[in-house]
Parts: sequence; structure tokens; C-alpha cells
Amino acid sequence: MADSASLLFNPHTYDPEHFDPETRRLLRATVDWFEARGKRRLIEDYRSRAWLGDFLDFAAKEGLFATFLTPASAAKEQGRRWDTARIAALNEIFGFYGLDYWYAWQVTILGLGPVWQSDNAEARARAAELLAQGEVFAFGLSEKTHGADIYSTDMLLTPDGEGGFRASGSKYYIGNGNAAGLVSVFGRRTDVEGPDGYVFFAADSRHEAYRLVKNVVDSSKYVSEFRLADYPVAPADILHTGRAAFDAALNTVNVGKFNLCTASIGICEHAMYEAVTHASNRILYGRPVTAFPHVRRELTDAYVRLVGMKLFSDRAVDYFRSAGPDDRRYLLFNPMTKMKVTTEGEKVIDLMWDVIAAKGFEKDNYFAQAAIEIRGLPKLEGTVHVNLALILKFMRNHLLNPVDHPAVPTRLDAADDAFLFQQGPARGLGSVRFHDWRTAFDAYTEVPNVARFREQADALCTFVETAAPDEEQSRDLDLLLAVGQLFALVVHGQLILEQARLTGLDEELLDELFAVLVRDFSAHAVELHGKDSATEDQQNWALGAVRRPVVDAARSTRIWERVEALSGAYEMGQ
Repeated sequence: MADSASLLFNPHTYDPEHFDPETRRLLRATVDWFEARGKRRLIEDYRSRAWLGDFLDFAAKEGLFATFLTPASAAKEQGRRWDTARIAALNEIFGFYGLDYWYAWQVTILGLGPVWQSDNAEARARAAELLAQGEVFAFGLSEKTHGADIYSTDMLLTPDGEGGFRASGSKYYIGNGNAAGLVSVFGRRTDVEGPDGYVFFAADSRHEAYRLVKNVVDSSKYVSEFRLADYPVAPADILHTGRAAFDAALNTVNVGKFNLCTASIGICEHAMYEAVTHASNRILYGRPVTAFPHVRRELTDAYVRLVGMKLFSDRAVDYFRSAGPDDRRYLLFNPMTKMKVTTEGEKVIDLMWDVIAAKGFEKDNYFAQAAIEIRGLPKLEGTVHVNLALILKFMRNHLLNPVDHPAVPTRLDAADDAFLFQQGPARGLGSVRFHDWRTAFDAYTEVPNVARFREQADALCTFVETAAPDEEQSRDLDLLLAVGQLFALVVHGQLILEQARLTGLDEELLDELFAVLVRDFSAHAVELHGKDSATEDQQNWALGAVRRPVVDAARSTRIWERVEALSGAYEMGQ
């Protein structure tokens, strides 16, 4: 049985021995760099909005980004590959120490997406060299007026008569726009109408026709507005044209938004050490704060939710790495990591903040920045609503129409995830098929709250078959999003159980976690019941799906003891 601390990232004991030696060295070196920097400097840099120059110098010296973000097909050095498992591990570390560091890395990933999907060998070689030099990258997609509505882009490319273009227009909310050695920019030709006119091209932020306007946020993250004024785009700079440029934009987001889940996990882990340590040592009315039943419940719920976040995200990695033209299940699990895991992260922080109260505002704690930064992750790379709507596209096939798929093993092998840059056309979601979700639940029929949640999941299948929104209701996004939350819980529970089986997680902890999920399902069912357009049948179904978790006071006490053991387990040095 794993103890509570071993399930969470702890810099004092971290040794990723499941990776190859160089990956293991780089991950440990990154942890050691942050630990040597110390908590006081970490917080001061965050408060003073300092640019991340020292961190990027460290990353360049170690070849960190080049090693982790160069696909094997573009790499000259051995060990460089695009490996989602170790990328996820680094996301967690960056989140643990500060989202500003993660952000510079994340938008580099996005900027590289159109390049690694391109057939432009010269541009690919240039990107690999820039990575080797320690440069960061940027993804020039969104605009101030249109957001990420790429159908309406106003970045205009005018043919120059020599096979290239002159680009003029602005981009807004572009991370690393102040320092990127290469910016992947999306635009459209002035001489071609419709999708055939789209172009993705590579720009250099140091070029005189690239004009940096400002940082649009008050943060160390440099989220830029920039303008191109008659910027020369040579044939060698063109990454994609036509529909392929559109697909490259969406497929890049498919790759990039996966990183938000493990960043959220890292934030919550650091905050949890602080919160539990504080609560355990604070005396209120002559008793430790942790003696109060509601405090124990809130911290226990936060802990098991965090464990669930980790289990789901770890298992989703396997589906990403095993994906191919005939297995695109990752297209469901990806928005799940983006939407569900990050909103769970908000709940985890809120539960702990209710306990530590004013302590969560203090400037000398990591928690103060965690409480702010955790809010951003559900809102980046598409809002919760956008990703819920996407998840709904898979609901009927996932719940009702399973097919046989080869079993997906744990994927920690040192392999290149080449398919992520060969995803092809960004369409056909309704044809994606899944293995039977019930199999994961069948393995845990003896765990009381897993069985209780299974009743609710089966009830959702009945809803889809007998009371699903009709054509008119399908235009009511408010109603559909409530249904999407219910479906998301089933998928969340499924991958948690698959990972629990693969890792041998003890059933008592699983039982406590599913007690929380039973409550969540009931709450979303009640929300559906109250929607304006819910039919009588849907209202009756919703109330019938409400369940009470199986209560076991002794079990809850034992799980609380694991949470309490986190007190003093980690504190960052000054």
C-alpha cells in the first residue's frame, strides 16, 4: 500500500527511476535548480513580474527544451524525442514551482506544433537548431478582435510576385512573443478566398518588421500583442497552406492543451503541503484546526480529488502515446484532461483555502500564487464550455457503442510519439470508437462507492437512450453542458479505475475517492433537473439518478490519517 506522500510529487524524495538515465538526470536537475533558488527568490520573482531569463539560461545550458521537444525525426543528438510521458513529468515540476515557468515551456510547445507537422524540411531544421541554442517559441494564432476564431483571421498575406508574401496584421495574447526565435503565425492570403487561402508561416520576433506592442497581462508571463508591418515571408518560411494550415492549428492545440492537467496537479501538490502543514500546527479554541470534523472532510476531499487527477492524467498519457489512425480515443481523453482535471484543481485549491483562510493570502507562501494561477488553466487552450461541448460529441459512441480495441499498456518507454504530428484532417470525431467503459468498473464491483457510482453511470446510459435532448433542446447549450458534466464524470471514473488497476492502488483510497464522485454526479443531476428547458422525463430521470455515497467512518478516518501525515513532509528551503 502506497503512503500518502508517495502518491504526491515531493522534491526531497523525487527519483523518476522509470525513465532513461538522461531523462532522469534532467528532471532531477530541474528540481535541484528550483530548490537551490529557494522559496524567497521564487516568490519575489513572481511578485516583481521578473522575466524568466535565469530559468531559460539554465534550460539552455542543460539542453532541456531541445531534449524534450525535438522529435526523433528532426534530432541529430541521441535521446531527443517527443515523449508525452516525460513531458507530463516536466509539466508537473513546473506547475509545482510556478506557472510562469510552465507557461514559457507550454507556448514553446504550441509554437513548435505547426513546425513539426510541416513538410518544410528547412523550417524543421531551423527549429531544431533554435531549440539547441536554447531559444523559445510562440504560437501566433489568436487576435484581439476574434480571439481564436481562425475563420476570421485578419493577418493578411499579399503575394510579392516572387513566390512569397508580405504579411501585415496583429496577433494578441501570444506567449513568448517578446523573445521567440520562431513564431508560428496563422494568416490568410488576400488573393484566395475560403479555406484554400489559409497560411501558417514562421516569423522571427527580432525582425525589424515585427513590432512588439506590449505584455497584455500583469505577470512574468509575457503574453504579447505584436504587429507585423509588411513582414517579408519567403517560401522557406511557409509551413502550411490551405486546409492543412487549418488542421495544423487544431492539431497543435490537441497536443498542447494536454499539458494543462499536469501543471494543475503540480500547483495543487505544492499548495497541499503548505495547507496541511499550516492547519496541523494552528491552534484554534485550544485545539488544532485539524481536530474539527469539517476541516478533516475538506482536506480529505482535496487529497482524494488530487489523487484522482493524477490517476486520470497518467492513464491519459498511455492513450496519447498509443494513438494512431485507427485509434483516436485520445481525442476524448484530451479535452477531459483540459476541462475536468483543471476544474478539479480549482476545487482542490478552494477546499484547502476554506481551511487555511487568511493564510492563503500571505505573501511569503506559495499558496497565494497557487490560488491565482489555478484559475487560468481551465481558461487556456479553450474554455471549459468549449471543451465540454467537444466531449459531448463522443458521448453516444462511448457509452452505448463499444468496440474491441487492443489493450493499451502503461507507456513509460523511451519512444517518440510521432503520430501526434501526423494526426491528419481535424474532423470525423463522430466516427471515433471506444472500448467498453464497463470493464474498468467490473474489476471493482466489491468497492462500495465504485458500485454506487456504476449505478449512476448505467443510469446515464438509460438517459441517452430514452431521454436525450431532442433537436430543439440540442440548441440549448446551457442544458447540454449539464449533460456533459455527467458524461465527463463517467469518463473520469473510468480512467481512474484503469490506472488504479495498473498501479495496484489500494481499494480503501479508491472507495473514498468514489464517494466524492458519487456526490458530484448527484449534484450535476440536480443541476440538470433545474434547467429551464428540461422536460418532465428528464427531470424525473435526474432526481432518480441522485445517490448517497456509502459512508464508512472508519475508512474515512484512515484516509484522513494519510492526509495528516503530509504535515511537514515537504517545505521549500528559503
